[in-house]
Amino acid sequence: MNPDISRRVEEWTRAPFDGETIREIRDLVDSGDEKELTERFFQTLEFGTGGLRGILGAGTNRMNVYTVGMATQGLANYILRKGRQKEGVVIACDSRRMSDTFSREASRILAGNGIQVYRFDDIMPTPLCSFAIRKLGAVSGIVITASHNPPEYNGFKAYWDDGGQVVPPYDREIIEEVKKIDSVASIKRADYNEALGSGLIKIIGDDITGAYLTELEKAALRKPGKSSLRIVYSPLHGTGYKILPRTLRHFGFEDLHLVKPQDTPDGNFPTVKYPNPEEKDAMALSLKLAGEVDADIIIATDPDADRMGVGFRDGRGEYILINGNQIGTMLEYYLLKRLSAEGKLPGNAAVIKTIVTTDLQEKIGRSFNCRVEDVLTGFKWIAMKMHQYDQNGESTFIFGGEESYGYLPVSFVRDKDAVSACYFFVEMADWLKAAGRSLYDFLQEIYCGYGLYLEDLHSLTLKGLEGMDRIKAIMEGFRIQPPASFSSIPVRRLDDIKNLQSHDLKSGSTEKIQHIPSSDVLQFFLEDGSKITMRPSGTEPKIKFYFSVNEEVNPGDLGEKEKSARGKIESLKQDLLKKIEAV
Repeated sequence: MNPDISRRVEEWTRAPFDGETIREIRDLVDSGDEKELTERFFQTLEFGTGGLRGILGAGTNRMNVYTVGMATQGLANYILRKGRQKEGVVIACDSRRMSDTFSREASRILAGNGIQVYRFDDIMPTPLCSFAIRKLGAVSGIVITASHNPPEYNGFKAYWDDGGQVVPPYDREIIEEVKKIDSVASIKRADYNEALGSGLIKIIGDDITGAYLTELEKAALRKPGKSSLRIVYSPLHGTGYKILPRTLRHFGFEDLHLVKPQDTPDGNFPTVKYPNPEEKDAMALSLKLAGEVDADIIIATDPDADRMGVGFRDGRGEYILINGNQIGTMLEYYLLKRLSAEGKLPGNAAVIKTIVTTDLQEKIGRSFNCRVEDVLTGFKWIAMKMHQYDQNGESTFIFGGEESYGYLPVSFVRDKDAVSACYFFVEMADWLKAAGRSLYDFLQEIYCGYGLYLEDLHSLTLKGLEGMDRIKAIMEGFRIQPPASFSSIPVRRLDDIKNLQSHDLKSGSTEKIQHIPSSDVLQFFLEDGSKITMRPSGTEPKIKFYFSVNEEVNPGDLGEKEKSARGKIESLKQDLLKKIEAV
């Protein structure tokens, strides 16, 4: 075993580590499981630009009270350095294993450093933390969640005073402080009950949820009132149960059917392999219940309720699940169409999307004379743009979204928000039903008006140290020797966002990319308008490949064009995978 790894292993087998942690590591040592020990100790779980995310367990490369503690102490040191300890930090957590423990631990550490803490004492959706930061005037926030990851994961997301996840320069400066914490002995902790008694830890009550609903009612395009819309909803064992049913009933959507096996918080997520509304398997029980009750719409949220999935009947009366790009496109089109028709669309309206989100959203936004901006993958970049609008007043935010089932149709939250997104999708369905139309009709209206845009995502999961090396090799291989074509379609342009260079493969010219920061992303723009994007995931041991194709359509040939587009995506995918094998 590597000497550095051996040293770290030895450190974790004695005080100040607790008895359970020591036993867990000693059992691995006694069993001779060097591979597992290497995986747990070859690095310190990195505090990246979004915080921490990793597998639960003992070790420097795992999520536990010590790695969470060091991250919290680093954040505390940064807040103290800025002299903003009195403004406070909001702490929320989801239903995952150890979430409450990590939330209490973070509260104790911040209080131990003399920093005011505002803590939700029960599980709460991520967007409510973002909202609370701004409402309470806090300097920062922490959400303990691993979002849609499998049950063995947990995470630590850090927020700043604008309500968004930390972005430059704060992310780099916080990371520097975290890296300075080289020992768990440097972590300061207060007694939780004493800090609660002194007021240094304050419990957030229902007033924040009530304030959120008040803001949502102001943003709604429909007044609360009884509706005949029949809804199936699943929180997938997560935090959505805390607020989504309450929100929908508040607006008069009483015909609400909860997926009973999934409406109880449970960090083991017993009914699903992945608690992710992107996964068809996770939506199986929702689809079943929808058929039984003849639902108009199916909605589901992930464990921390920042992502949502949607289903409804197609033209043949069969329930379908639409993808993240389709959900976002329908929300954007609905908001712009309604606001425009009612004379409420500002002249400086803006839509923000990520670089891997469908270009159809740009086309729609520009048709309503909106400013449309592309940002890097990750909702924090959307939040950063919103903050810039607040500062300079040049644009009014209307909608932001990303293809990975994250949307924001309101401005009073600064992270993806499945609560408000679910509400507006339901509102859209209700508006259409009142006019004798369906959600499927509305999607077809978009395609016939703007063209058929279809996207697909393929991921390769490559775990551990070997996986990290393989992901790096793939990215560098395609960066150094980019393919001239995919599926016989020539590559017109390659954008290397890591090096901020755009290469015209026909002319050989290169231009500097200036509108976004550096990130390990490659985008291939093909001659026929198709696009392929490659990027390592920032939250999972995966490399992701995004495919986008588009076709002009007429109402009568939509089905045939869709079949053709799906075939093209599959052809591009298979060619890319062959090229990856050769790297």
